[in-house]
Amino acid sequence: MANNTLPEVWLRGPLEDISAVLQPVAYALLQTREELNVLMAGFPDALLWGKVAGLASPGFHLQHLTGVLDRLFTYARGESLTEKQLNYLQAEGKPTIKTYTVLELIENFNHQVNAALQQLSSEDTSKLTDFRGVGRAQLPSTVIGLYTHSAEHTMRHLGQLIVTVAVLKN
Repeated sequence: MANNTLPEVWLRGPLEDISAVLQPVAYALLQTREELNVLMAGFPDALLWGKVAGLASPGFHLQHLTGVLDRLFTYARGESLTEKQLNYLQAEGKPTIKTYTVLELIENFNHQVNAALQQLSSEDTSKLTDFRGVGRAQLPSTVIGLYTHSAEHTMRHLGQLIVTVAVLKN
């Protein structure tokens, strides 16, 4: 799915400005971004909200990928979600008066990956095991737990998006 002339991101060597322990997270985010941009190139806006077997639409996955990175990285900073973030969460995959395009949702995701990489590059690795409460219930996690989950959750949704897009295009 990614650029066939290059190996996967994790096989291209260390990433500058990101600590070794956080590189797997960055690799996953960068790999997702590359594959998502290739996958969605030329995907018609008319199919953005199409569903396969009642499962989530490509539009939902694109919104969710952006929103979940924003939320998990907010928790990793030890911050609570803002009203804007909570409203975004509630609106993921739901019809609104705003008409989104595939390009706009891809750009939003790319921007969020850039913000995540910036945060990873400035992370104090001595604090990776610090407690971080998640959600209103403040479920227990750690900084590294949130970053790890962001990587695996992002890749999981990319996999679902790949299948949904393939079925909708045929």
